Amino acid sequence: MLTREIWDKRNIPALGLGCWAIGGECSAGDVPVGWGKVDDAESIRAIHCAVDLGIRFFDTAQAYGAGHSEKILGQALASHPEVLIGTKVGVAIDPARKQMVGPEYSRDTIIAAIDASLKRLQRERIDLVHLHLNSLPIDDAAGVFDTLDLLRAAGKINVMGWSTDYPDRAAAFAERDGFVSVQHAMNVFFRADALVPVIERHGLLSINRSPLAMGVLSGKYGKDSHIGTGDVRSISAQWLDYFKDGHVAPAYVERLDTVRDLLQSDGRTLVQGALAWLWARTPNSLPIPGFRTEAQVRDLAGALEKGPLPAVVMNKIERVIKREPEGEARDR
Repeated sequence: MLTREIWDKRNIPALGLGCWAIGGECSAGDVPVGWGKVDDAESIRAIHCAVDLGIRFFDTAQAYGAGHSEKILGQALASHPEVLIGTKVGVAIDPARKQMVGPEYSRDTIIAAIDASLKRLQRERIDLVHLHLNSLPIDDAAGVFDTLDLLRAAGKINVMGWSTDYPDRAAAFAERDGFVSVQHAMNVFFRADALVPVIERHGLLSINRSPLAMGVLSGKYGKDSHIGTGDVRSISAQWLDYFKDGHVAPAYVERLDTVRDLLQSDGRTLVQGALAWLWARTPNSLPIPGFRTEAQVRDLAGALEKGPLPAVVMNKIERVIKREPEGEARDR
């Protein structure tokens, strides 16, 4: 099984699972920022399935379902203290109204937020905490990491990182004690060419969000597919590349068609090929695809046995796929 060495020198499977989708419905004002209705019992069964298959890292955030994702993960992993949990801070929430309220990163707010996460996760210490504000100015972020240092000293968190797509922000804290990872967008459609060298140079973990391009790389959605209201993919936002108003952006359907057979080499499913591409992209990669069901978890975990795509397949993909230029760093 493909593994990654983490901050405490342990080796864990090179695949985590992202828990945004199991957070259920959530909004920022009238704008949906969740993935629609969810069956909590099914989510817990899927988490247990993942643990049985060897998965040892789950990524969540206070903002996912306004705390609901953390609560469900805490319930599912209550008897599995060996499984690592990462969460994120910096976005204020109103759990009662299922609302993301907005950026909030003062010292007292961060401390209170970590205490709330500990309670929802049923943990005495959180393994990994990421700053959730992608483009926060570096000077403001320094105050957040100072607060996280205090929480490390108090034993409430272990290590930290930043969920950011900006190379300068990652580099600014890469050598800080306890800063171990950058969570960022990367997938077959977006190589993160400016950010990956920073991560590799400093020996950080590259924790990959959107590894399946919000589902496009599963092959489930075509040009005629439509995502219903209540799902974040139903909106039109500048950072939302793969879906616009509930429809897959046509260019991504076409790009998938050019590499579909290559991703499915050596008997892989499409999902497994997309993960295998990430592992071949950089040895620091730890993808965190989302999930809802046991069947999805089994498909995802099956990629670990097949490992990275061979170099010859990676080269063929680069020859046929036509990506948009990466351009200036931005929220993704």
